[in-house]
Amino acid sequence: MTEQKPCPECRPALGQVIFGAWQAGGKNWGGSIDDTLALAAMRAALDAGINAIDTAPDYGNGHSERLVAQAVRGRRDKTILLTKIPPNRLHFDAVLQSCEKSLENLQTDWIDAYFIHWPSGSFGMKPVSPGHTMDAINRLKDQGKIRFAGICNAWPETIESYSKHGSMDFCQAPYSLFWPHAKNSGLVEYCHQRKIRFLAYSPLAQGILAGRFGQNCVFEAGDHRSRNRLFLPQTFPAVLEALKKLEIFAKEKNISPAQLALAFVLCSAPGVCAIAGARTPLQAKENALARAVCLEAEEISTLLSIAEPVVETLEDGWLPWNPP
Repeated sequence: MTEQKPCPECRPALGQVIFGAWQAGGKNWGGSIDDTLALAAMRAALDAGINAIDTAPDYGNGHSERLVAQAVRGRRDKTILLTKIPPNRLHFDAVLQSCEKSLENLQTDWIDAYFIHWPSGSFGMKPVSPGHTMDAINRLKDQGKIRFAGICNAWPETIESYSKHGSMDFCQAPYSLFWPHAKNSGLVEYCHQRKIRFLAYSPLAQGILAGRFGQNCVFEAGDHRSRNRLFLPQTFPAVLEALKKLEIFAKEKNISPAQLALAFVLCSAPGVCAIAGARTPLQAKENALARAVCLEAEEISTLLSIAEPVVETLEDGWLPWNPP
């Protein structure tokens, strides 16, 4: 590799909107993900000023990472790459091995932010000591293979258990207008107080808030969105009613529903970033423009009121989908 490595003391200057490459992996999104289109969407996002891409080995068994490598070729030094440790690879040696594989997939010498994808014990897996995992992360930092550490799908007490053994710089969790648990539970404020950058994933509620699903939506086989709680019979009618009002709100501001949903996430709390996926270049450009949308406190309150009938129907639980 010939690209210049960034200063290890400088935290990545993330833009507010991050390109989410979960869809690019293909797995769990049905059979209609097209590699050429996904690659074009990533490049369009970078051309539109988005400077970071979020991926993971679990997104198509490394397929997403390999596509990201193609997208950033020739501009790696200007692109922040975020990837993750698979949930069953939290032992010291496994973390080191997983990092090497991601570096190979991404065709880079360093990863800007390396995340624990799921905390120890998730999905009934055998627990691994947080210190054991963080020792490996600290080793990778010392070697210059990663710059900063983060954790996904974790709440304050879990973040604390890892932070005791090393710096935790980023946190990812689901957060959207229709799924506000991360903010309501205090996680967003916890991160803000500790200077942990909060990254909201699924800010478009996996396409729902972009208006991509109607009354009779049908999912392809293998599309995990069929398990999204927002599509439950007791919830989806409220979703459709709220979407009508959000569409009117967006039209009055001369923006798209997707831009409105992203702007809500970005404006509802300080320092929040939104990880937004896109299947097409047009969607990617549209998402990038959400950075310029400003919502006043009164508008945020109005949006929360519109979403309240949806949120009230949801069962307890911080994940927006039911497990398989």
